[in-house]
Amino acid sequence: MKKNIRLTREEKEIEDSLVNGEFINVTPDEFKEVAKSIKARQKNSVLNIRINSEDLEQIKRKADKLGVKYQSFISELLHRVAHS
Repeated sequence: MKKNIRLTREEKEIEDSLVNGEFINVTPDEFKEVAKSIKARQKNSVLNIRINSEDLEQIKRKADKLGVKYQSFISELLHRVAHS
């Protein structure tokens, strides 16, 4: 007897992506490199700063154009400056 499994929306999206071939096989070395990159991007510190309101609005607009949250955008900018 076959059971009906109810998937969450996220699980359904993953299943659809798998069925549509949106994921690719990678070598173990490539997988380790991706995992290392993800770990390097983990946020584990909190920063409170004061910023000019006009600058913040510009940053929010740019983040919106890129389709990302402005705090993630700021975090990425800081990451790039720290590693350049």
